[in-house]
Amino acid sequence: MKQTLKLLADSVVALAIAQPAIAMDKVKIATEGAYKPWNYKDSAGKLVGFELDLARALCERMKAECEIVEQAWDGMIPALTAGKYDAIMAGMSITPKRQKVISFSRAYASVPTTFTAMKSQAVSKTTTSASHVNFSKGDKGKATVATLSKAFAGKTVGVQTSTTHEQLMKGMMPGVGLKSYDTMENMMLDLQAGRIDAGLTNMGFLKPVMEKDKNVVAFGPTMTGGPLGPGVGVGTRKKDSALREKFSAAIDGMISDGSLSKLATKWFGFDAAAK
Repeated sequence: MKQTLKLLADSVVALAIAQPAIAMDKVKIATEGAYKPWNYKDSAGKLVGFELDLARALCERMKAECEIVEQAWDGMIPALTAGKYDAIMAGMSITPKRQKVISFSRAYASVPTTFTAMKSQAVSKTTTSASHVNFSKGDKGKATVATLSKAFAGKTVGVQTSTTHEQLMKGMMPGVGLKSYDTMENMMLDLQAGRIDAGLTNMGFLKPVMEKDKNVVAFGPTMTGGPLGPGVGVGTRKKDSALREKFSAAIDGMISDGSLSKLATKWFGFDAAAK
């Protein structure tokens, strides 16, 4: 009898191993909902944007049920580590500081950062010797930083709190007046109202703003690397390596077949997909 039960148990185990895995995973993904066109709310209050479409496409490839929830930016990482959700897709750049607390998939987007101001502001005429600066290469933009710091003397630059933009300003231009905002949208509202002199953001967010308001302009160089990180990825808890690998594999697939570039171009007006 015992031998029969053992044979039956062994058969069940062997059958389970032989059968292909059926994906029953449910992945809860957090986004901010205030960072157009990455993620935002439409007129009906529905979450939409590049990352909403991307999240659904990735979950389909991973054969996982996908639930997207809204989370305020400044609580994004603490809520992840507390287990409120499984992943973050919120225009979050991969940086060494964040990697001390969470881990990231491979990058899915790479968008340059630049300064913005109203056309009427004198600071908007600021030029530098470089049209693009990669802080991870060469002299790391020291001459450009010096030029911009001088132009911002007595001015106030707006950034979103707890972002790579805030880190760049505090680390590279510590003498410049800084005002931090809970959302990028609120920073832009103050810029347009004349309550700050300039702002720092990425071109993915800025491009549609400039198309809507011709008085908003970009100035100075576009910037990547260094404190801005290598790109934007899916944030996960450090222990969730299997989930992270699934996201990375799905992103690789979308890069390989061109669907990520197509989706990025749809939302940004240019190919912001990682390579």
